[in-house]
Amino acid sequence: MDDITDPRPPLPEWILDAYDVLCTHSHSSDDHTDLQSIPRAQALEILRTSDNLALEPEDADYVLTRLLERGYFYEVDDELRVTTPET
Repeated sequence: MDDITDPRPPLPEWILDAYDVLCTHSHSSDDHTDLQSIPRAQALEILRTSDNLALEPEDADYVLTRLLERGYFYEVDDELRVTTPET
């Protein structure tokens, strides 16, 4: 996410690592094949149990909050959808 053309505000590396993990676990939405999403509960579980991250529950919540606030995800009906920046 160090792309200079990415319009989203930068985040600490450990949060971007969590974002990458979540993106690898996301899947195509039933409605849109080009839209990647992951249920919020599943995202929290992945963040808490990933061997690469080892996050405490509060840290996992913080990660999702920051990713939503900075536009890396948006939420629809407890589903986190991956936002891809326009370049």
